[in-house]
Amino acid sequence: MVLALIIAIPLLVQTSKTDAHYEMMGTCRMICDPYNPKPSATALEVMQDLSAIPSPTFVQGTKGEPGRPGKPGPRGPPGEPGPPGPRGPPGDRGDSGKTGYPGVVGTARTDTGAELGSAVGGSKIAFYVGLKNPHEGYEVLRFDDIITNLGNHYDPTTGKFTCQVSGIYYFTYHVLMRGGDGTSMWADLCKNGQVRASAIAQDADQNYDYASNSVVLHLDSGDEIYVKLDGGKAHGGNNNKYSTFSGFLLYPD
Repeated sequence: MVLALIIAIPLLVQTSKTDAHYEMMGTCRMICDPYNPKPSATALEVMQDLSAIPSPTFVQGTKGEPGRPGKPGPRGPPGEPGPPGPRGPPGDRGDSGKTGYPGVVGTARTDTGAELGSAVGGSKIAFYVGLKNPHEGYEVLRFDDIITNLGNHYDPTTGKFTCQVSGIYYFTYHVLMRGGDGTSMWADLCKNGQVRASAIAQDADQNYDYASNSVVLHLDSGDEIYVKLDGGKAHGGNNNKYSTFSGFLLYPD
């Protein structure tokens, strides 16, 4: 293309006064006719020869190495939540739970609807226990001589009665003081750590004295009732049952 321009440009150059005619014989010709409004026949011939020259062929080179990756663009907005997945397989079976408290016994009826009878609303809960071993200081009295324990709600290892049927209960206790040293003894009946009744025995001119009291309380399932020393010495009495603790259900809820 550069060669074609070099040959064609002189053909268009014109001088101011005189006509000049140049010819280059051979492979190319250069014609210059200044100020000639019409191209000469030679110029036209040259231009036709130039138009017949084929355009140069461009050969495609080999593919270059890939460029470096660009910087990551800004994070797009979160997409829509997908549909819920399939339901998973059932898990392993869990451990068995603790045995529940026994329910209130219902009242039996005949075919005619008459009641056959019930004992205290159907629930039989009562206990009467004695104290074999002596205690002193500040501790729960563990009455370990079991005489009556209907329902097994009293635990001799802890000295506590645990309610399993909600309702109104009656409790009473008698604790013999082991004196002789001029001290006194206090015995409290407690519900879940709160004192609900107190009694005192004083060592005046005798060696023994009693601390006694009674209560009527409403209990919910899980409540605990027990007798606790608040100072002094309690006499055990082996199997003589000098010190006792008892209670029973009056009316279930």
